Amino acid sequence: MLAVLSPGQGSQKPGFLNPWLDVAGVEARLRWWSALAGVDLVHLGTRADADEIKDTARTQPLLVAAALLAAEHLPMHDVALVAGHSVGELGAAALAGVLPAEAAVTLAGVRGREMAAACALEPTGMAAVLGGDPDEVLAALETHGLHAANRNGAGQIVAAGAVAGLEKLAAEPPARARIIRLQVAGAFHTPYMAPAEAALADVAAGVTVADPARILLSNLDGNPVGHGRETLRRLVRQVTAPVRWDLCMRALADLGVTGVIELPPAGTLAGLVKRELKGGGAPEIVTLNTPDDLPAARRLIARHGGPAAHRPAAHFRVVVSPAAGVFTPVAELAEGAEVRAGQVLGHVAGRQGPVEVTAHHTGSLTEWLAHHADPVAPGQPLVRIGGSH
Repeated sequence: MLAVLSPGQGSQKPGFLNPWLDVAGVEARLRWWSALAGVDLVHLGTRADADEIKDTARTQPLLVAAALLAAEHLPMHDVALVAGHSVGELGAAALAGVLPAEAAVTLAGVRGREMAAACALEPTGMAAVLGGDPDEVLAALETHGLHAANRNGAGQIVAAGAVAGLEKLAAEPPARARIIRLQVAGAFHTPYMAPAEAALADVAAGVTVADPARILLSNLDGNPVGHGRETLRRLVRQVTAPVRWDLCMRALADLGVTGVIELPPAGTLAGLVKRELKGGGAPEIVTLNTPDDLPAARRLIARHGGPAAHRPAAHFRVVVSPAAGVFTPVAELAEGAEVRAGQVLGHVAGRQGPVEVTAHHTGSLTEWLAHHADPVAPGQPLVRIGGSH
């Protein structure tokens, strides 16, 4: 099975679209999309310097446009699965057939402008936490009033929140962890972005959507999304919700993905996949950055894609914690057991007493993501349930 991935903010590089302007029709398409996004995509992708394309309002539509431009030159009908990181999920939704390309670029423009405006309301930021025990890292973030905005796998959690909290985290890092401040405008994917989420929701309400034509993984929980309206709801909610790229990569492995193409500006997601999906089952990867990379990408699709890729594939759901506390799974439920919708899977013991954790879907208990006596936070994934489309 072949997956096409669309990168998010931070992957941009000055001049990365220069080679694409030599392809017939690309400049005209960029000028049309510029009118929709409210920014000059041709200038941003060719002549703008690093500081200019670091601006959230400009970066987000630029990245979505770049991914969609490159994908137009691939045989996407032979691609089984798409996913995107953060704003890249808008591009992935368009490639899945949920949104027209024009709608994706327009929404990226709104999203970028509104998130930039939200960042200006108070001093916030983000920092990458590299290494350390994941539970200890999450506990440290909670101590300093910070949020785990991105969980990227490969030993990387991105903290976000007030600048004062980030400074305390840097002064008191978790054991065996390094803290690297990120050059971003504010605390993306946290409640600080609530005004941007509300503004994006107002515009998104007028978008016509369709159900995905291929598997589309969601940043919310790594699950495939089956309905267009649900996809749009998740895209809006993503502005304040954490990006669970770790769960998306786990789904790539669960679904048996053997080939991966990262769209331009490529490299970041390919690196995470290489570090996370190692060993005999590691997928073959092509980073598509210039038109010169198109032949290799098409050959990869020929080897790993094709009509057979559209046959029903494994479908996974993640059950998350309803509260903060300590998790206790039902003792007799082992991985591989069949569970039914509504069945109790365990309990979370918190300050208000025990809260039941129940299955929302019928299927097989594929994997416990939390174990006996593990401390858990609200929304933290506890168990993965598999079924079929």
